[in-house]
Amino acid sequence: MSNKFHEEILAGIPQTLPEPKQYDSSINHAPKRKEILSSGEKALALKNALRYFPAEQHEVLAPEFAQELRDYGRIYMYRLRPDYEMYARPIEEYPARSKQAAAIMAMIQNNLDPRVAQHPHELITYGGNGAVFQNWAQYRLAMQYLATMTDEQTLVMYSGHPLGLFPSHKDAPRVIVSNGMVVPNYSKPDDWEKFNALGVSQYGQMTAGSYMYIGPQGIVHGTTITVMNAARKQLELKGLEGKEDNMHGMLFVTAGLGGMSGAQGKAGVISGVVSVIAEINPMAARKRYDQGWVDEIHEDLDELIPRIRKAIAEKEVVALAYQGNVVDLWERLDKENIRVDLGSDQTSLHNPWAGGYYPVGYSYEESRTMMAEEPERFKACVQESLRRHAAAVGRLADKGMYFFDYGNAFLLEASRAGADIVLADGSFRYPSYVQDIMGPLFFDYGFGPFRWVCMSQDPEDLAKSDKIAAAVLREIYKTAPEDIRGQMMDNIRWIEEAAKNKLVVGSQARILYADCEGRSKIALAFNDAIRRGEITAPIVLGRDHHDVSGTDSPFRETSNIYDGSSFTADMAVHNVIGDSFRGATWVSIHNGGGVGWGEVINGGFGMVIDGTDDADRHIKEMLLWDVNNGIARRSWARNKGAIDAIKREMQRTPGLKVTLPHFADQDLINKALNQSDETHNF
Repeated sequence: MSNKFHEEILAGIPQTLPEPKQYDSSINHAPKRKEILSSGEKALALKNALRYFPAEQHEVLAPEFAQELRDYGRIYMYRLRPDYEMYARPIEEYPARSKQAAAIMAMIQNNLDPRVAQHPHELITYGGNGAVFQNWAQYRLAMQYLATMTDEQTLVMYSGHPLGLFPSHKDAPRVIVSNGMVVPNYSKPDDWEKFNALGVSQYGQMTAGSYMYIGPQGIVHGTTITVMNAARKQLELKGLEGKEDNMHGMLFVTAGLGGMSGAQGKAGVISGVVSVIAEINPMAARKRYDQGWVDEIHEDLDELIPRIRKAIAEKEVVALAYQGNVVDLWERLDKENIRVDLGSDQTSLHNPWAGGYYPVGYSYEESRTMMAEEPERFKACVQESLRRHAAAVGRLADKGMYFFDYGNAFLLEASRAGADIVLADGSFRYPSYVQDIMGPLFFDYGFGPFRWVCMSQDPEDLAKSDKIAAAVLREIYKTAPEDIRGQMMDNIRWIEEAAKNKLVVGSQARILYADCEGRSKIALAFNDAIRRGEITAPIVLGRDHHDVSGTDSPFRETSNIYDGSSFTADMAVHNVIGDSFRGATWVSIHNGGGVGWGEVINGGFGMVIDGTDDADRHIKEMLLWDVNNGIARRSWARNKGAIDAIKREMQRTPGLKVTLPHFADQDLINKALNQSDETHNF
């Protein structure tokens, strides 16, 4: 690795300003954010940005940053964007005193890799607003801190801002991250717009702002599991066995190839169905086609409709992208009376007013202009579009389609728009995928998105890790109880075929749904392989937010918790605290996630394992907590699968003792309430 790369990292914010950068129109950029700051607040935003630089540079930078604020609604400091190529390098290529810190540097660069990131020059990884940093000065300063810190220091990150290095100890986290942790009464979408424009807060989305994104692969796995189980539900209704052959010729329709990473086409192909995915942004659609995540792009519905009919008739396994508005697609499918078996939506509706969703009847460019210049009109158009969207979905659901909310806030925002999707009891007409599938089948039993990244960036190391993980799972499967054998077998098939499906984009990473026993045994086996030299470099362990413990989200991850606690966030907060003193290399806590700012609290972690006894200890202590915190909470909510799972874990783990619920008889409850009412009335 050239010394120039090292020099630029170690320089941090350079003493001599680099030359201004040309705006690169070939890159997918974030939309212009709406004007929300008062004149006084604009002055404050400028002051906040300039505090990264010595006063003698302010005369040059002040007008430049003011122009960025006018042009983009944010100060990104494009001038500070590095000249070197942005991608995850092998760990040995980073200038670092701490191997753990070097691993974090690689993870950060992967999040900003143009192949991975949605808006790389605006430091946004996915979801339209899921940011790693707010500006390039923060990136440079954070990388400098990471390059110079030791294993006796901790870097503190406030919403992308490196607060500084603080003395700690080797078992403490190397980095602690928080994103968007504003006071609750100031957590509406416009609050985010204001605080982000001021440069004091950001929306980290979770795996973006906690440096754990592994490209679309993560969402592919979750979507695959969901689609396969949704297809099985449909087949069961027809009295058919839920095997892959019977899934051929089923039609799955959804939308969003940009912000949610474009996983649906690949997931549909792995599941064996016909997939149609709408995407209005031509650059996003083209990116997924070039990456091989969709097989065809169609811009004309008159051309697409017969293509869909042909694919269904011939039982093709194919992913078709529609470059256009999803509402037009849904309405046309209804009009043509095409049978849709499975329907969902993966547009970034957690971010409905700032590029996550585009209204029908307007081009992509027209919508972006309206978004910035006429935000109230844009909002009205989006809500009208959502009403039409939901109405078309409803007509197809009446014809037999199984529609599920993929946790992107579609149902939430459609209901706020006045769409006819709310039942008399206040619940939604359609289930969240967590309510019907992921919660009862996976999360309650401790299964969630365990992921790892090979720091050598060598595909051979990843292939070895795949084989190790598959062997561990097959061994556990031999004695697994019946209620989790199906979940285990789906994931064994996944990991054994992972390489064949060419899922890697960016770093050499993998995702696998596993329970506590599986995660711990796989991680220990990895650590042993590193110790023996079979795997040549450390591995980073982590997870997504679609998990058992780390996320409190009433419209997604905790939507199958029915004791009233789905709106509380004790679990996510405790998860991060507990991980931090049990061996996590870094931890993160976020306001926001896939459902939106103010709608969820996310907790995450990363752990570097390097073949040492310390890593063995951290694996045993931390992964146990990271999973079982959530199982215990789900058990207390009276979720049967979680009760069974935590009882098994207590038998397996000395020192674990969890409070279990007693069940009340519903007739007794009703009788007691009726008696109380009668007494009161008397």
